[in-house]
Amino acid sequence: MDSKQKVLIVGDVNGKLKSFFARIENVNKKTGPFDLVICVGNFFGSSPEITELNEYKTNRKTIAIPTYILGPNDESSAKFYKDAQDGDLCPNLSYLGKRGIYATSSGLKIAYVSGTEADGDTPKSVPQWKFTKEDVMAVRDSCFASKSNMGDFRGVDLLVTSQWPAGIKDEAKTSSKRIAWLADAIKPRYHVCGLNGDYYEPPPYRNKPDKNTQMELATRFIALAEFANPEKKKNIYALNVTPVEKMRIIELIQKTTDEVVSPYADMCFVEGDKGAKEDRGNQYFYDMNAYDDSSRKRRSQGNRISGNQDQKRTKPSFDQEKCWFCLSSGSIEKHLIISVGEHFYLALAKGPVNETHILILSITHIQNASLLSVEQWAELNKFKDALTQFFKDREETIFLYERNYKTGHLQINAIGVDNNVAWKIQHVLEDKSEEHNITLETVPKPLAPSDLPQKCPYFVAELPDGNVMFTKQMKNFPLHFGREIICADNLLNCEEKVDWRQCNLAKEEEEAITMKFRESFKPYDFTV
Repeated sequence: MDSKQKVLIVGDVNGKLKSFFARIENVNKKTGPFDLVICVGNFFGSSPEITELNEYKTNRKTIAIPTYILGPNDESSAKFYKDAQDGDLCPNLSYLGKRGIYATSSGLKIAYVSGTEADGDTPKSVPQWKFTKEDVMAVRDSCFASKSNMGDFRGVDLLVTSQWPAGIKDEAKTSSKRIAWLADAIKPRYHVCGLNGDYYEPPPYRNKPDKNTQMELATRFIALAEFANPEKKKNIYALNVTPVEKMRIIELIQKTTDEVVSPYADMCFVEGDKGAKEDRGNQYFYDMNAYDDSSRKRRSQGNRISGNQDQKRTKPSFDQEKCWFCLSSGSIEKHLIISVGEHFYLALAKGPVNETHILILSITHIQNASLLSVEQWAELNKFKDALTQFFKDREETIFLYERNYKTGHLQINAIGVDNNVAWKIQHVLEDKSEEHNITLETVPKPLAPSDLPQKCPYFVAELPDGNVMFTKQMKNFPLHFGREIICADNLLNCEEKVDWRQCNLAKEEEEAITMKFRESFKPYDFTV
């Protein structure tokens, strides 16, 4: 299967919907097919063609390619987003959201920030068309969320914003230092924006290595003019992109003759300190602790866990609005969903060990089970009980585990182990913990959220005898520890599947497995 994706990116549409949809359909017929269209800048505007949207909402007219748009940039445009249902404005037209990561089925990762920069550090009331430093921090953290080893980050495929970054071009009407910081931090292969009514494409620039990646990645900046502008400035850009995760490293770092130094190389990112020295190692004004594995940060985390609280340090922050697992997120892969309750839902695990490898996930953004309410805890146990009976009728014993470490969203893995070998689960846990120098305690099963530690990371696995094995010893904890247990040669015997990235399936396979499990689970599904 070809991993390349053909993407069309379009500048400010400004409400010229009829012309826009006709144009992309024509381009698709001539040079497509394209997988998706992304619009930057102002999508809605005052053009009379804006009324055409009702034709598409009622299916009297259709949109040829899945089209994704950014949010409003002013108050007058905000009204057009009120009717968005789970991000969908009409068939094949979706609002990405205020900020986040959108991942396509082929693995293309698109980071995005809607709107223009809000004034001040943390405004008390932020309108929908403004973004804050918390928004760009959240996008940055989402990009790093799946990386178990810092230094291995390869950047993202695209960063799409409405506002230009500061430092790219002095003549830009509006620009944002926060967007510049984000681009410098996540190192996209392409950064595309609109809103300035101009087309600008300088030579690619080379990013400097930092604590997140030792690779010298290149970024190509592209600003697009308004769609159908009278000066005929370039407003549509076609890309044929292989996801960074599927590229060879030599391709990512290969240099070209026309590239330039990063426009952010000498930029000071300390807010409120115009005279600060350009120390790039310390001057990320939003530098988060969430994924920094330096010895200094690990020591400070250890101090907090042991009770030596440092009140000046902020807790790790995660993207709560556009989390990959929140049910309302534009990044969630909805074809994996099996069952939805009031507080939790079931989904096929991404890169599953087998066809019955399930995740129990909170619908809203909750970091771990210790933070659940009484009602949420009760429904979590109902899902556990339903899955337990499902696997029991298959002559299997359910294995459940939760890793509250380097993850921003509550997720509990559930998988069946044949009854004949299920008794080995505890022995495998003990062997693997000894192998990784981890001390696991055997304790009674938690009866309430308060039985779990609320202020420190932990790992907990439920045993067939009703007890659990538990640890708070998370320094250098292996992120695939739970899968190592499942895949051990004396349990499921598939050690080649320890890394979920080696088990990725095509979307069609995922859909088929999800549908099969959903049908077989129906007799046990209390939400039906």
